[in-house]
Amino acid sequence: MSFQALGLQSQLVDTVTALGFKTPTPVQQQAIPEVLAGHDIMAGAQTGTGKTAAFGLPVLQRLLEQPELEPDTSADREKANIQIRALVLTPTRELAQQVYDSITSYSKDTPIKTAVAYGGTSMNVQVNAIRSGADILVATPGRLLDHAYVGTVDLAKVECFVLDEADRMLDMGFIDDIKRIMKRMKTARQTLFFSATFSKQVKKLAYDILEDPKLIEVTPANSTAVTVEQMVYPVDRHRKRELLSYLIGSRNWQQVLVFTKTKQGSDELAKELGLDGIKAASINGDKSQGARQRALNDFKTGKIRVLVATDVAARGLDIDQLEYVVNFDMPFKAEDYVHRIGRTGRAGQAGNAISLMSLDEEWALKAIEELLDTRLPQQWLEGYEPDPTIEPPENRRRGRSADKRKAKAKHKIHKNRGRHTRR
Repeated sequence: MSFQALGLQSQLVDTVTALGFKTPTPVQQQAIPEVLAGHDIMAGAQTGTGKTAAFGLPVLQRLLEQPELEPDTSADREKANIQIRALVLTPTRELAQQVYDSITSYSKDTPIKTAVAYGGTSMNVQVNAIRSGADILVATPGRLLDHAYVGTVDLAKVECFVLDEADRMLDMGFIDDIKRIMKRMKTARQTLFFSATFSKQVKKLAYDILEDPKLIEVTPANSTAVTVEQMVYPVDRHRKRELLSYLIGSRNWQQVLVFTKTKQGSDELAKELGLDGIKAASINGDKSQGARQRALNDFKTGKIRVLVATDVAARGLDIDQLEYVVNFDMPFKAEDYVHRIGRTGRAGQAGNAISLMSLDEEWALKAIEELLDTRLPQQWLEGYEPDPTIEPPENRRRGRSADKRKAKAKHKIHKNRGRHTRR
């Protein structure tokens, strides 16, 4: 099937062809005709399946086919350049930039203008870009509300509203911000809802904001790409870094994305890998947007071999032909496993997802296997076998506390007995 067969006009088809798009992906085949027809959609699609084009191309075409109405009054004319016609909401800065770059490339040689707004960068630069004219705005929730409060943007005439990675936005606590944003938009609009996983909360949000949606599900909900080979290596926690360095060095991995639970953990691991002779950098929420972008660029160009990230970066990192993703820490939420390993095996390419699991993280593996409804393969590597006699730290803490409570209770009993005897 060709892009033209999906109903896209020749100008957009020529543009995507020049960008190297040959045939539509499954989510594009299903979503583009429905969006062009004006339907709301609820789409379940893994990262890396081409969903930005699945909503970006038809939204562009609808805006081109429906010219903006002329302002009625002089006051309206003054505000006309800040009235957004299409809004794309994303959970992270990286994803916002990625979507903006993609839509900008799709709209080449058209009069459609796109702007981007997210935290960590100058508000004034974004204000100037938006006021110079923006038909489409790609934004993160918090920064969008900042612009709305100061009057930079007017959402009253939004014709199309896209929630990209809706599940991640809820995980990050953006539900109240999303509700505030929706109150600023008219109810008669087209809404496109994309999510990699569908929890009860995600489904509730979808049904609250969508009107008779078309369901698009190119893969089963809460699933991983079949092109990604997954492996779990049990290992003692204190030997994880040692095993990671061994895998990278002995197997000659050249580009590895590693996920940790905490910001501090990501910084420390990057430093330790550097001491092992492996060039690495960390990317997390404490870094400025400039620092995050520099680290990502260095990773893409091969200046560094390992990028250590927290889950804030699990969405929006678009890296061509990334082969290896490593879970240094097992994710707290099983859904985050799907998002993390979705960085590899994109667009049908092969990938590898490796998880380093300590004994105290077995509960996390169980939750992941329940979510995916499958057993993940495990392998003990010679020389790195876990020692089952080593008690997890939290168990040792609980044990000490329990011992203290028992000793205290025993002392109290003896003390009371002594009092009773004296009486």
